Amino acid sequence: MSERTAFVVERARAVGFDLCGVAPAEDFPELSRLPEWLERGYAGEMRYLANPRRASLAAAMSGVRSVIVCAINYDTAQPHSTESAAGLEAGRAWISRYAWGEDYHRVVLAKLEALIAEMREHFGETFEAHAYVDTGPIVERVAAKHAGLGWLAKNTCLIHPQLGSWLFLGVILTTLDLAPSLGVAEPPPADLCGNCRLCLDACPTGALVEPYVLDARLCISYLTIELRGPIPTELRAQMGANVFGCDICQDVCPWNHRAPIGSAPEFKPRNVQDQSLAAPKLEFLLGLDENDFRDAFRASAVRRANWRGLVRNACIAAGNSGLRPGKSGHAEIVRRLQHLAASEDFLVADSARWALSRIQ
Repeated sequence: MSERTAFVVERARAVGFDLCGVAPAEDFPELSRLPEWLERGYAGEMRYLANPRRASLAAAMSGVRSVIVCAINYDTAQPHSTESAAGLEAGRAWISRYAWGEDYHRVVLAKLEALIAEMREHFGETFEAHAYVDTGPIVERVAAKHAGLGWLAKNTCLIHPQLGSWLFLGVILTTLDLAPSLGVAEPPPADLCGNCRLCLDACPTGALVEPYVLDARLCISYLTIELRGPIPTELRAQMGANVFGCDICQDVCPWNHRAPIGSAPEFKPRNVQDQSLAAPKLEFLLGLDENDFRDAFRASAVRRANWRGLVRNACIAAGNSGLRPGKSGHAEIVRRLQHLAASEDFLVADSARWALSRIQ
């Protein structure tokens, strides 16, 4: 590793990243498969994934020579969704682990910008650098593989052999010519998934249509966050208590069972109006109006779903709650669903009526 790359890696750790690597800004072979994946319709409504700049780092930034990839472990000591599902109190929802704390976009971007500032001071030369955290035409996990941070697993996540896959990724595209973390003849990290297919078998909706291939249209994360219309009726029952994202394919992964807990305090579960984001009460979510939603999730990644999306999802989770007349909380959730079923918003009303048909 060159002195300049060693400096970048050392300062990345100093500003709070757990991993850092550098890759040359080249057309990675994995990106050549993107057009076929898009042709199959697997991106669903995520039209931004068809941006032609995603196929080439050179198209993403003029004059780019290197890509710096940084990662932070966001795992916590709380049980995985697959461990707590059976014991999850009826009337509670599940929010994906990555959204329990502060909005990772802001946290990771601030650290990337701090790293760029240190690079400018240290290198003493003029160069361009742009930081991205899920905001640019970059396939971060592919760049991370070629920066030596792990392999692309059967569930399509990046896995690091020590830290697992609970990783937030951020990238810096720069015109600096930095030596890659991997030597010239050194291949990216080996794929250690082996014969394991736990992630494929555990996915409730069958979104992992084959190893390494995700049909986003079936993925609970896509359904609860990216899909803006009604959730297909045939998929609703499989969604369980998930109201924002899904952790199942990572929860069952053996590499995450041996991974350490993250140290970043920003990603520890926080409370919103006395509700833990790890397992908030459905009653709370169903009672949110748009102003409540904005106030409650002001600094949270949950904002991505917007109010009507989160309430839609909470209705579906209520329909899957197993609550029956006479059980604690049933009457209040029915009351809130009835209120939503009368909404002028078709998306909300349709989801509430579906839920009522399942628990009354």
